[in-house]
Amino acid sequence: MRKTIRVFTLFMSMLLMLLFMVYGASGYITPSEIKTNIPESSFLNSSFPFSLRYDEPQTVAAQADIQRNVGAKLMIFNAFPIKNVNVSIEQRRYVIPGGEVFGIRLYTNGLVVSETSEVEQTGKAPAQLSGIEKGDIILSVNGNDLTSSEQLLKEIENSGGSPIKIRYMKGDKVSNTDMTPVYDPLSQKYRAGLYVRDSCAGIGTMTYIDPKNSSFAGLGHGICDNESGCLMPLLSGDIVDAEVSSVRKGICGSPGSVCGHFKGNESRGTLALNSEHGVYGKMKTVDKSKNTVPVAFKQEIVRGKAHIISTVDGNTPEYYDAEIEDISYNNLNKTKNMVIKITDERLLKKTGGIIQGMSGSPIIQNGRLAGAVTHVFINDPSRGYAVFAENMLEMSEKISQTIHDSAA
Repeated sequence: MRKTIRVFTLFMSMLLMLLFMVYGASGYITPSEIKTNIPESSFLNSSFPFSLRYDEPQTVAAQADIQRNVGAKLMIFNAFPIKNVNVSIEQRRYVIPGGEVFGIRLYTNGLVVSETSEVEQTGKAPAQLSGIEKGDIILSVNGNDLTSSEQLLKEIENSGGSPIKIRYMKGDKVSNTDMTPVYDPLSQKYRAGLYVRDSCAGIGTMTYIDPKNSSFAGLGHGICDNESGCLMPLLSGDIVDAEVSSVRKGICGSPGSVCGHFKGNESRGTLALNSEHGVYGKMKTVDKSKNTVPVAFKQEIVRGKAHIISTVDGNTPEYYDAEIEDISYNNLNKTKNMVIKITDERLLKKTGGIIQGMSGSPIIQNGRLAGAVTHVFINDPSRGYAVFAENMLEMSEKISQTIHDSAA
C-alpha cells in the first residue's frame, strides 16, 4: 500500500512539474500581439490548447476600413492565464501570389566595407588603424556624402598622404574618424587597404503583389554583402524581368542555386526597402485581373501539407508539394517562423529541394498565403526556414504609407 502511494505521489509530482514547465514555456513560445478578422475566443490552431479571453466582450467582425485594438489574456486550457496580449481586429487582406523570378538592381546608401587589409609592401593598414572594420558603412569623406566607390577612391588617391575625414556607421552608431592613406609603390598611388561595395544585382523570387496599393514583396530575407554579411543599405534600386536558364542541384553540405539572367532593361518597379524580412517596393503597373488569395493570420497556419510556388525553369511558376513541419509563434525569430520540407518528387529530382534563388517562393496552405521560403538547411536541402506572410504584409503597408506620405 505504501509503495502504491509513493508511486502515485511520484507520478503526480512529475505531472505537476511537466504542467509547470509547459505553463512557463507558453509565455515564451506565444506572441504578445495577435491579428485577426474575427474576435473569436480560439487562438492557435495547433496541438497546444490556447485560447483568448477578452477584457471586454467582442462580437462584431472587422468591417471595411475599420481597425481596432483590444486587450485580452492568453489562456491555456481556457482556465489558466499566461500573459496579457494585444489583439488587432482588422479586415483580411488579399494579394496576388508570386512565384516568378525577378531581377534586382540595388544601389547603396553609403559604401559597405567588404574587407580591410594591409597595403602591400608597406606593412600598414590605414583603414584598420582608423577603426573602420568589415561590415561598417562609410557615409561621407571630407564632408561629402558618398554614393559611389569611385568618389572614395578619388579622395584617397588625391590625399597626398594627408588625413582624410571619414564619417561612418558601425551597427546603429555613427562615428567620425581620420584615415591617413599610405603610398603604394606597386600602383604608385595612395591606398587605404579598404574594399567597398556601392551596388549589387541578382535574381530572387517574388512573394506577392498587393493590388490595393501596388506594393510588392520578395526574397523573404534581406540582400547582404557576400563578404561582410552586412545588410546592404538601400539608396535606390529597381526590379526587372528575369528568366531561369538552369539550376545547380543542392546536396548535403552544398546548397544549390538558380542560374538566370535579366530579360531586357525595362524597370517593372522601384525598390523602397531592403530589410531582414525581404525587399519591398512599388510596381509600376499591376494586372488586377489576376486571382488573389487571402493572407493567413499566423494563428491559422498549422503543421501539415502545403504548397510552394516557384520557378525553376524559364519564367513560369509552378506549384510543388511541401509540408510545414514546425511553427514558431514568438516575436524573436523574424525570418525563421516556420520549418518547411519539400515533398514533391519533381522538385527534389530537379533541385534537391530548396536552392538559392528560390527565397521568396510563396507558401500556400488551405488556400491562403501562409509565408515565404527564406533559408535552406545546409545539411538537408529538402528542408528550410520560412517567414510568416503576415510579417511581410506589415512591412509592405509601412512602406506603402511612407511612399504615400512622401508623395503628399
